[in-house]
Amino acid sequence: MALAGANWLEQRVHGPVRLVTENLQRAGSFKIRGAYYRISRLTDEERARGVVAASAGNHAQGVAVAAQLLGVKATVFMPEGATIPKVQATLGYGADVRFFGATLDESLAEAERFASDTGAVLIHPFDHPDVIAGQGTLGLEIMRKLPDVRTVVVCTGGGGLLAGVALAVKS
Repeated sequence: MALAGANWLEQRVHGPVRLVTENLQRAGSFKIRGAYYRISRLTDEERARGVVAASAGNHAQGVAVAAQLLGVKATVFMPEGATIPKVQATLGYGADVRFFGATLDESLAEAERFASDTGAVLIHPFDHPDVIAGQGTLGLEIMRKLPDVRTVVVCTGGGGLLAGVALAVKS
């Protein structure tokens, strides 16, 4: 985990601020943390069936990299309007990319159908205890590097990162 100072923000809050640069992670975001931990805990039988995910970008790349590192076949459903760089990166990490629907919700529904039809394991972007635990490793690293931290601010989309970091920091 890399920490960066933020003078402009320190001036606004009148105190020290450290930013965690998760954009420097392999695959470009914190999403690899949860995807890797979730896939690493699969049984050999589950790994043999492969994994499936739905994402417009960051989770797609996290699943693709994690699956590649762990030798698991990954299929990722992306909305038809997914950005070309995100699609290319996901393909570059070895995932089979399939386009479905105009929204992420439609892509997720198709990924769930794919999992049901093929036996592939769905790697949800935030709604699974292993994904939350994997993303929570960020909180453990924050506490190890900044044991006297008083406030931790976490961005929130689906809530997996927030849940994991909050659990780790509170513990």
